[in-house]
Amino acid sequence: MPILIRCALLIALAPLVAWSQEKECRKVVISADSDYAPLQWYDGKNLTGASIEIATSALSALGIPYEVRYVGPFHRVLKSAEEGEIDMISSLKDTPERREYLTYTNVALFPNPIAVFVARERSFSYSGWSDLIGKKGGVTLGNQFGNGFDEFLRGHLQVEAEQKAYMNFKKLELRRIDYLITGYYSGLVYLAASGQNDSFVALKPYVSESDNFIAIIKSSPCIKHLKALNLQLDSMRREGKLKLILDKHIALLPKRTN
Repeated sequence: MPILIRCALLIALAPLVAWSQEKECRKVVISADSDYAPLQWYDGKNLTGASIEIATSALSALGIPYEVRYVGPFHRVLKSAEEGEIDMISSLKDTPERREYLTYTNVALFPNPIAVFVARERSFSYSGWSDLIGKKGGVTLGNQFGNGFDEFLRGHLQVEAEQKAYMNFKKLELRRIDYLITGYYSGLVYLAASGQNDSFVALKPYVSESDNFIAIIKSSPCIKHLKALNLQLDSMRREGKLKLILDKHIALLPKRTN
């Protein structure tokens, strides 16, 4: 083949080679909600927590390189996933809206009940969703709750969204909202760590109770590891490792009293 033709072919193929290399799964970039202890939280230096350890342990066992990346509040995590800037979210609920750009593992990590928190001195009678109608509520940006409650919220409730749950607890304290909807366990963890157990209470029944899963971004080349990840997570579940990791991170959380 003449040298000029060979050079022309190499030049023409170069963008295709570069594109192929860009689409290779060189490492799995992991992120998560940074305000959802004990499942995951940002400690000022690193994104840590039970779901982070489970994801990284599973990937390590499979010999897959990874990077844990803090990208900010949860709504930014979801935006980063939509734009393909990360490959994995280590723990979140499975909802129809998120399935547009996420594929979930088939092994549930944890049950994740969602509760209504109120100021203890301004508690009200609560037996179900309809008791929230006419009151002003708070949620965290990016949170979805499942089991039909998201649709009920959009159609019937008045809520304000903040970047962090602690902002909504502050609004409860200042009487700017009547209730806060957030994860039951993460809410209790925050109150214990901040010494405010006596100031707020979680109402029953739960708003919803469903499982959290690991999700991989559909556009990520790392989605090819989904089958192997499912098998590894199932093995960890059967061996009791998922619960052990969760219990470990609950114990690691700072506890303070007034």
